[in-house]
Formats: sequence, C-alpha cells, structure tokens
Amino acid sequence: MPSVTPCLIRSHDPSGESSIRLGVRLLDEYLEFLSGRCRPNTVLAVAFDLKVFFTVVGKGPELVRPSDVLGFMTAQRTGQNSLQETLTPVAEESAGVSTRTLRRRLSSVSGLFGFLHVRGDVATNPVPRGLPSRRERQRPHQGVPLVKVTKTLPRILTPEEVDALTGALRTHRDRAMVAAMVLGGLRRCEVIGLRLGDLQVAQRRVFIAEGKGGHQRLVPVSRRFFDHIAAYLDYERPVDSVTDHMFVVLKRPRRGQPLSADGLDEVLDGARGRAGLAHATCHELRHTCLTRLREAGMALEAVQAQAGHASIESTRIYLHLADDWLASQYRKAAEAIDAQVFAAHPRTFGSHR
Repeated sequence: MPSVTPCLIRSHDPSGESSIRLGVRLLDEYLEFLSGRCRPNTVLAVAFDLKVFFTVVGKGPELVRPSDVLGFMTAQRTGQNSLQETLTPVAEESAGVSTRTLRRRLSSVSGLFGFLHVRGDVATNPVPRGLPSRRERQRPHQGVPLVKVTKTLPRILTPEEVDALTGALRTHRDRAMVAAMVLGGLRRCEVIGLRLGDLQVAQRRVFIAEGKGGHQRLVPVSRRFFDHIAAYLDYERPVDSVTDHMFVVLKRPRRGQPLSADGLDEVLDGARGRAGLAHATCHELRHTCLTRLREAGMALEAVQAQAGHASIESTRIYLHLADDWLASQYRKAAEAIDAQVFAAHPRTFGSHR
C-alpha cells in the first residue's frame, strides 16, 4: 500500500509572495487553489491540518476511506500518532487535541476532498457529514455531528488587569497595538496588517483593508490609540524603514521590517509576565473590548459592525458576557411578573408568621 509523508515547506516565489507546499501533488494543487482565495495564515493552518491527517492515516488521498477518517478522530482524541497505534490498548490515556481543533482539522480535510471530488480525482468525499440518528427518517440531512463542540464563553480581562497589562508595556508601539485590540476590538492579524495610509486621524478611524474573510470595514478607535501612534511615529519607528506597514521591528537584526504575528505574541507574553497575569491573549483583549462596548449600551448591530462579524449570531455571545445587560433584563421581567402575581394573590407570597 503506497504511503505519503507530507513535509511542510515554506518558501517565497520571485514576486515575494509566500508559498506553502507539502510535497504531495494533490495536496499542493489544493494549497495553490486556496492561496488564490484565502489569507496566507489560513493556507498555512490548512496545510498543517492536512500534514497531521495524512501523517496519521499513512495513505495517499485516493485511498482514504470513511473508516480512515473515523480512525483519525480516535487517534486525535487519544493522542496517538498513527492508525496502527489505535489498535493497541494504552495503559493510561494520553493527552489528545481539543474538540475544536479536531473539528477544524476535519473541516480542512473535508475541504480538500470536496476540491478533489469536483475535479474528478476521487469518487466521493470520505469525510462523513454526520452520523445517522433516530430522526433520520424525518430529517434525513440532520444527523448527529461527527464532532460536538461545547459552546464556552470567552475569557475577558477586568479593568484592573487591563491597567496592569498596559503599565507593563515598554514602548508606544506596543501600547498602540494593545489599544487597537482592547479599545477598537481589532483582531491580531488586523493589527499587524495595518498600513500607514489606513489611519484616518481626523475622524479617529482606521481602515481594515483585509479583515476576516477578506472583508473591509472602517473602525472607530479611541483617541488614546492615536496618541500612542503619534508618539510611536515621532520617536520610535525607524526613519529608514522602507515598508508601509504600520508596526515594525524596533531592534536588530530585523529592525525596520514588518512585525509578525509571533512578534506581537512575544510582546504580549512579556508584558503579561511582568504584570503577573495568568491570561491576556490577543483574542481576549478583543473580547474584552466588545463586551465592554455592549455593557455600555452599544447596540448589538453596532457591535457586530465594530467586530467585523459576518453574522450577528457571532455577536450574540457578548449578550451573555455583558452581565449588566442580562441582569437588567431579568430585573425588568421579574418586576413585571411580581406585580402581576401580587396583584392577583396579595397574600400568597406574604411574610411567614
């Protein structure tokens, strides 16, 4: 049985564009297809997911069957590296990946086989859409999902934690980047993707040229962000930098070059350690901003526009995070119910003798 050993290869073409390959023809053709419609980070994530899948399965795309996909799920949940290992009992359970990671990897694999099926390279997509249920006759297209993910509320920072984190930052550049997330709700990729021409200082807005899904939007941001930007541009940004990226590396050997996502994470990790915080990721800063906006009374549709969510369903989570909103809605309803009950039965809920 022929096997594949994908190897993640990152390079740059003559035009300077990033190129990601796995060394397997069908996989590389799919990644090339993706690169024309997705952001580089998305292509990289899909490439890594495919590398993991085919390393575990050990077969070429043409030979993968649904049983291999189900075996892959078992291997991922138990922390094993091949389908053969899943046949061997383990003394104690290994640490497997999270359900969210597994669902994402299955989505990447399904996307690959959907592409190959349309082209005629494979007869069917081996990734099942779901498992049959007792209601299959009434709802034939709504079986049990392969991976059921529990919805959890994202963590946010308290005002004291935000102050501690901000106080631990060492440069105006770093303060501006954190302010963009905690005051403007920008994603990490949107922060490092900002260009010099994206600032609209008079209107206190920034133009997001490449948001999630390739969507563009204008985002208002607090004056504090623009104050840090001005100080950064006046005193910190290298004058000999030739890139138009807003945020660049301040120290050698990459001084003056665009700051990477890993660089931003390193800045935040250092500040978090100095502030003594247990958590404070880029996404938690964004969640903190959007939650506070909702708590302050900003309409849900406006929060959706600020966040750049394609669907308002993604924004509804901030109703649950905003405790004041839920508590106020409950109090109003409870007062109305109490008024009706006491009016009809004034002694039913009276004080005990």
